[in-house]
Amino acid sequence: MSLYTKLPTPMLTDETLLNVRSRESYHLLRIMSEFVEAGAELRAIQPAVSIYGSARTPADHPMYALCEQLARRLSDAGFSVISGGGPGIMEAANKGAFYGKSPAVGLNIVLPHEQKPNDYQDLSVKFNHFFPRKVMFVKHAIAYVVMPGGLGTLDELFESLTLVQTGKTPNRPIILVGRSFWQGMVDWLREQLLGEGYISPHDMDLIQISDDIDEIERLIFDHYEQCGSGLCVPSNEDNDWMLGL
Repeated sequence: MSLYTKLPTPMLTDETLLNVRSRESYHLLRIMSEFVEAGAELRAIQPAVSIYGSARTPADHPMYALCEQLARRLSDAGFSVISGGGPGIMEAANKGAFYGKSPAVGLNIVLPHEQKPNDYQDLSVKFNHFFPRKVMFVKHAIAYVVMPGGLGTLDELFESLTLVQTGKTPNRPIILVGRSFWQGMVDWLREQLLGEGYISPHDMDLIQISDDIDEIERLIFDHYEQCGSGLCVPSNEDNDWMLGL
């Protein structure tokens, strides 16, 4: 007797298939509507910098203070600051920008047990789906600053790295803040991924580590000036691959 039994093929009526297709179409339309609505709202906040980091970072943590100070500097320099809109590093980023000269932007995700949005948002955009939210982080920023964080932060970091590495989005500075936190990961990437030939040597150049606010600001400004403001600011046609266009 076989250890495996073949499951019976479900009998799908025309009515069942129609209901399934209707639900899928409705779900797809909701995702597309988030792209359209968020894109329209975020088009006015460029140039901008996206800051990623943990929601669990307490307000008395040194990284919170560093992120708030950096966001204030960027805001006063003319860059909108985009965060996930929640607590921790996201709050620090929004807070610094909120008291600066440029908009503090929160891309808030609706989850069953999610925290409430922080109070430091000039523009709050709500998403029900991760996909369009992640696209907006990438599409509307000319640089990505990554503070210490967990799985969500790592997801956003490697998403950004992959898009730049493959040329699916224009080259952007990807700056890791917190050398003691990130250096072990970067060493592992160099020893294992590069050492085994899974990435190219120049892929390691996509990552920069700094704990110095002056240096981080300079790296972002240098990129903005070198590529020219017209090339740094995303156009309506940028990243059409994300929408399948």
